[in-house]
Amino acid sequence: MIETTTEGTRYRNGHERSLSSIIAEMKEQLREFVRTRVEMVKAELQETKSAAKIAAPLLLIALALFATAFLVLTMAAVVLVSFAFTGSPLAWFYAALIVGFVWLCLGGICVFFAYNAFRSHSIFPTHTLEVLKADKLMLQAEARSHS
Repeated sequence: MIETTTEGTRYRNGHERSLSSIIAEMKEQLREFVRTRVEMVKAELQETKSAAKIAAPLLLIALALFATAFLVLTMAAVVLVSFAFTGSPLAWFYAALIVGFVWLCLGGICVFFAYNAFRSHSIFPTHTLEVLKADKLMLQAEARSHS
């Protein structure tokens, strides 16, 4: 049991603690708390960094292959659409215009979905923020219980 007297805080075993030792212990606990949270943020960011190192080259290869496929398929689509305008001197122009407009519409739809996907996910370390919020609530509850 803890007793508070005018001389200081006395514990059951008879030892007294000064205010400076209590403050020093609190400072050390705060340092440890901050150090732990900083390590959590660093670990989460390191995981993201290592995943990006793996994904970046694969993404570049995928983009090159998609660009090649896009060009080949676009030419095939233009050839097919140009048959609809057979006999017209502007058949290739009309076909390219129609295919380009279709690609423009599909690209706009993709941009819309990509924007919504980025908007719904945070780039910040969410797990660490959740832990910090829980710590804040715990400290507030602890403060209320000692008041």
